[in-house]
Amino acid sequence: MKLALLIGSATVAATLLATYGPGERVLAALGLGPAPQHYLGYVEGESTLVAPPISGRLVARLVERGGRVDKGDRLYIIDTTQAEAEVARATAILAEFQARHDNMMTGKRTDEMDVIRAQHSEVDASLALAEADLRREADLVKRGVTSRQAYDQAVAQVVELRARAASLAARERVGGLAARDGEIAAAAAMIEQSQANLARARNRLFDLMPVALEEALVENTFFNVGEWVPAATPVVSLLPASRVKLRFFVPEEDVSKARMGRPVSFTCDGCPADLRANVIYISPRAEFTPPVIYSQSARTKLVFMIEARPEAVPAQVALAPGLPVTVAPFGPSFEGAGS
Repeated sequence: MKLALLIGSATVAATLLATYGPGERVLAALGLGPAPQHYLGYVEGESTLVAPPISGRLVARLVERGGRVDKGDRLYIIDTTQAEAEVARATAILAEFQARHDNMMTGKRTDEMDVIRAQHSEVDASLALAEADLRREADLVKRGVTSRQAYDQAVAQVVELRARAASLAARERVGGLAARDGEIAAAAAMIEQSQANLARARNRLFDLMPVALEEALVENTFFNVGEWVPAATPVVSLLPASRVKLRFFVPEEDVSKARMGRPVSFTCDGCPADLRANVIYISPRAEFTPPVIYSQSARTKLVFMIEARPEAVPAQVALAPGLPVTVAPFGPSFEGAGS
């Protein structure tokens, strides 16, 4: 009986070896092998460091470490005294050049034109009187009653008044005109320059009291109120949900199945089932071992690092950087999903 069992076992083993080959596949056929292989990895976060462009004292920090901010929430305020003064100065300069430009476009004021017209009328009246005197002097000269000198003075008076009348008439015409084209163009250029200076001053003021550009986790804060913040030194570190990704390691025999944009399924401790991510990066270089902390048993395998961006993660799920994840292997269910 025992001999028959031994012969039967040997026959089954030979059949399995012929069918599946040696090693783990035999154990898998017998239902005694390990569970299907998964890719091991972890959550990686790309932090956003928010820093002021110039040095200053921190007068307010409106967020706390571990809190959350919405888009448009103010993060902190550096002393804005000088920046506000610069904005006021740039605003005043812009108003000055705008007023000059407008003045060039409108010509003289109505009151100034009234003065010129009144002077013109006065000269016209004097000219009429001088011309009448000239006619009388000409008649007296012919009759020999008056001297030639008196006649010459009357002629000079008429010439002078006619010249003054012509000058005032020209001033009256020019007074209604705008400035020359070159002067107007120069004034318009000064307005553009002033607008650029004002925009720069306002932008610097905004940089001293920035807001969150998207919803994010306040990962860390580096300064307290009252401390001096050097230029370009981060005050707050934010971690937006859009900058969280998975980083996992795929064996050499499976890396050919990876495609940019291809979806993968992953799980983590305390996470719901069927979480998905899309591949965003495939390393062009191999590693001889993944990080030991994540895969002690695969030290000698050749692996490739792949990154994937999670999609539609529930709000109650916090994918904290460093959290270990298990990614389902590339299989038939995903073959056409990313192509």
